Amino acid sequence: MMILLVLPLAGRVHADNEAVRAPAAAAGTVVGGPVFIIPVDQEIERGLQSFLERGFQEAANYGAVLIVLEIDTPGGRVDSAEQIGNMVRDSKIPTAAYIKGDAASAGSYIALNAGAIIMKPGSMIGAASLVDSNGNSVDDAKMVSYWKSKMVGAASLNGRDPEVAAGMMDINLVVNKPGLGVSKGQGEIIALSSEEALQAGYADRIAGTANEAITWLGYSTDDIFRVEHTGAEKMSHFLTNPVIMTILLFVGIAGVFIELLVPGFGVPGIIGTLAFALYFFGNYVAGFAGAETLLLFILGLVMLVLELFVPSFGILGLLGSVSLVAGVVRAAYSLTHAMFSLGIAFSAAAVVIVIVAVVFKERGIWNRFILQDSLTKEQGFVPVTEKLRLIGASGISVTPLRPAGTAAIDGERIDVVTEGGFIDAQTAISVVKVEGGRVVVKEAVK
Repeated sequence: MMILLVLPLAGRVHADNEAVRAPAAAAGTVVGGPVFIIPVDQEIERGLQSFLERGFQEAANYGAVLIVLEIDTPGGRVDSAEQIGNMVRDSKIPTAAYIKGDAASAGSYIALNAGAIIMKPGSMIGAASLVDSNGNSVDDAKMVSYWKSKMVGAASLNGRDPEVAAGMMDINLVVNKPGLGVSKGQGEIIALSSEEALQAGYADRIAGTANEAITWLGYSTDDIFRVEHTGAEKMSHFLTNPVIMTILLFVGIAGVFIELLVPGFGVPGIIGTLAFALYFFGNYVAGFAGAETLLLFILGLVMLVLELFVPSFGILGLLGSVSLVAGVVRAAYSLTHAMFSLGIAFSAAAVVIVIVAVVFKERGIWNRFILQDSLTKEQGFVPVTEKLRLIGASGISVTPLRPAGTAAIDGERIDVVTEGGFIDAQTAISVVKVEGGRVVVKEAVK
């Protein structure tokens, strides 16, 4: 199940906000060096995690003195948020969160792990209750308790009030902090504007721009690098959209199977292969898929093709189907979403495949296993007619019948066979049975 973590950051109360700034700032000097701004401006999932990992690595390679996470996100998966939070918290480079829009859901948790939180006027932090992919509240006590402990622990890292953090995610908790300007009753969730967050200690400063925030933190703005999404990452973000994934799987399944069952077109096979390539490319760049998933898929496809030509009593087809499904599912970021998308895509593709197979039935691969030729008079073939008129007729053996031979019956030489015994030449015989072109005789009774 995909969980959208809507968690607030607990407020921290500092008598002196200078404590979160660069040490040199207190002495009136400015820290020089590269400052990296990394945007957190999309739904939080494994793809964003991979992007941030790349950004942190680039910052380390350039010898950055500060990393600023520019946050504007509705939230996302709690597992990815936890991994990102660990990365931010464990970074050897000082980090700060600049909230320029919404730090809702998992965005609050990520910001909480940064060394400082600076908010843009009109921005928001909080509204962090757990909901599922359909927007329904998650009531699982263990899950709620687990994430409450994570949020409270993260709030305590920088002296933020943990009770406020708990109130941002626990709908049943009552919070009354008049000194912080925070009050919530049962059934409510805490969400703070920039001014409210500043009063509650959830924001250390309100700044109109990221550069202003960097300056306030005591760092130079002469050497700022902004990490941007690469073309491949942007494309990956589009391709891993659940709707697009389903469409790609539908086109891939339909195209490949139409090409296998109704060969000769070429276009369905090319389009289907391209759709699968885009599916695996998007998930690979996003960090969901590895080389083994593509190998599983190719292996499954090969076994399905072999099943059409090699008699294996369905074993190759079964193994191929399992391998293909495993490759598709393992490549996706969520087992639930992968199975759901695959189910829809397969059902829709099956309908299209059946329609195409019916329309182009004369070109189907099954025609290779059906004898199409017929023996006709026009082609020079003369069918053997049953000589039923001969039953009971008498004649004489022209050659010895051992047991087959030739007999003269009604003035016509006919190939005959006895019932099993031998009959000498020039012996009277009678016809007892006619089966197609086979005439059975016996020695006539004298």
